[in-house]
Amino acid sequence: MNIISKALIVTAALGLAACSTNPDRFGAAGSGAGGVGAAGLGSVSDPNSPAYFNEAIGDRVLFQVDQSTLTDESRETLRQQAVWLMNNGDYTAIVEGHADEQGTREYNLALGARRASAVQDFLVTQGVAPNRLRTVSYGKERPLAVCSDESCYQQNRRAVTVIAAGGVS
Repeated sequence: MNIISKALIVTAALGLAACSTNPDRFGAAGSGAGGVGAAGLGSVSDPNSPAYFNEAIGDRVLFQVDQSTLTDESRETLRQQAVWLMNNGDYTAIVEGHADEQGTREYNLALGARRASAVQDFLVTQGVAPNRLRTVSYGKERPLAVCSDESCYQQNRRAVTVIAAGGVS
């Protein structure tokens, strides 16, 4: 092998190694977007695990166009989230507000903030301690689906409750 081939192999190996060991915002390696790393999820069949929260209860609620008002379906999901959070006091949550790609960056950041606040406020009314919740808005910066039609827009109009072990930072 020549030196260029060896350099490419070393560079590729280092790049892959860096991807698989970068900790996310909660310190879990390789968790990807939206939550706790795979090693920290536990089993979907364990009702006290974040995996159960994400899969069985649901970690997200959807909104209508330009709205931050919770739907009946969203309120039911959030009721279940509140019960889980109250039964699992070692966890906190960050509520992420998101918007579709329509509109300006500033408008969508504000809309995402209103959506995250609506979820946080509802969880607090259901009995979750406010000091266990934090909100952040990503506006249109972190789309779940990328395309310019209604099927994608619907998926991106959301708030996601991200479970974390320990205190809210």
